[in-house]
Amino acid sequence: MPESAPTCRIEDMDDTSGADEAGAFVKAFGIPEIVEVLLPDTSGILRGKWLPGAAMNKIWKSGVPIPLSIFGLDIWGCEVEATGIHIETGDKDGLCWPVPGTLKPVPWSPRPSAQVLITMHEPDGAPWMLDPRQQLVRIVDRLAARGFSACVAFELEFYLLKPGAEGAPPQPVFSTQGQARQNMYAMSDLDAYATLLHDMRTAAAAQGLPTDTVISEAAPGQFEVNLYHKDDALGAADDAILLRRLIDGVARRHGLRATFMAKPLLDFAGNGMHVHVSLKDKAGANVFARGGGEGERLLRHGAGGLLSTMADSTLLFVPSFNGYRRLVPGSYAPTGITWGYDNRSVAVRVPNGPPDALRLEHRIAGADAHPHLVLAAILAGMLEGIEAGIEPPAPFTGNAYENDAPLLSPSMAEAVSRFAGSPFIERAFGEEYRRVYAVMKQEELAAFSRTILPLEYETYL
Repeated sequence: MPESAPTCRIEDMDDTSGADEAGAFVKAFGIPEIVEVLLPDTSGILRGKWLPGAAMNKIWKSGVPIPLSIFGLDIWGCEVEATGIHIETGDKDGLCWPVPGTLKPVPWSPRPSAQVLITMHEPDGAPWMLDPRQQLVRIVDRLAARGFSACVAFELEFYLLKPGAEGAPPQPVFSTQGQARQNMYAMSDLDAYATLLHDMRTAAAAQGLPTDTVISEAAPGQFEVNLYHKDDALGAADDAILLRRLIDGVARRHGLRATFMAKPLLDFAGNGMHVHVSLKDKAGANVFARGGGEGERLLRHGAGGLLSTMADSTLLFVPSFNGYRRLVPGSYAPTGITWGYDNRSVAVRVPNGPPDALRLEHRIAGADAHPHLVLAAILAGMLEGIEAGIEPPAPFTGNAYENDAPLLSPSMAEAVSRFAGSPFIERAFGEEYRRVYAVMKQEELAAFSRTILPLEYETYL
């Protein structure tokens, strides 16, 4: 944290002893000037409030009131009236409580600051099921009822961009001209932005985010940061949300922008969010590594469930209009509903590794997707496959872009329609969540259809 002295004293705190986490933070860092309470909305955009640091303990003692209807805001932060959860309900407040373990310093802030992730409850204390984190809680509980827990790791791709005018075409930090600019896995690209990347790693360490590998990816100015696997599905998704904020914050401190837009450059790779998942039993052993063919069967059925539910879940994996530009050959994103062993052209990959590391890598989601919803859909799909004994087709070998497997639709309209009518989505997320999410995405799609593109003016005016 910056070394600026806080503007209040520890004795000004209302009840430091009443919240162990807040008290421990104050002991370690002093009282921050502000505490940022962060609530990821339906699109994964962080909304919330700034609270005075001296009142930090109230977050744990009294909660944070925020309108329940915040989960009916579209990607632009506007109310989607068709959801029916805004003024017609009185626009009541819910009560948000901090997620344990997420109170952390904000190293990139210009003033002494703290941040904490919060999650929404109704006034009577019941979880607000339009909160994506509560949806993931629901799926994790279903896994636990079957004696399973998930071990999860997220990988996030992003572009570093030069500052530019709002809405202007992106300008990556490296030239997009010339064949050599793909420069995949280039150490020189890492070296060129070593100070920034090291600051990201330092900030991640300060916030307890378990970052692992950093890679120069398949496009100019594109990088990937991997999170180490975690035996806590909720915590892994929380980390992914907070890592995006960290990357953006550190990049801005360096005078640059980071974007997780799924397809910022038409002629180069899109930004993906790959999710690695294994299932563990109550003893902590990887069930996919069980002998006697049982582990192989569970792995196979998990993959079968992911494939059979993939079309219904695509809107969660690819929630943006722009994201469907990524589902084409050349984006390094899968285009078919396929699986295979050590094959990066398939949608569900079984990476190489020792038996106790056997896992499924889900490669569909864009980096702009909501980590909690993505993981909820993945776990629900795996559970569906295991419970129903769904057998997948034969694992694909070779180039999966050249096969006759069913294709992922590159149409957002088709994805919305499929989601809105899906019995699987209703079983996994509930009828009300299915309705509200579909309505919001229908409205988002309609906004793009009402917009005249610059190319139209160039061509027809």
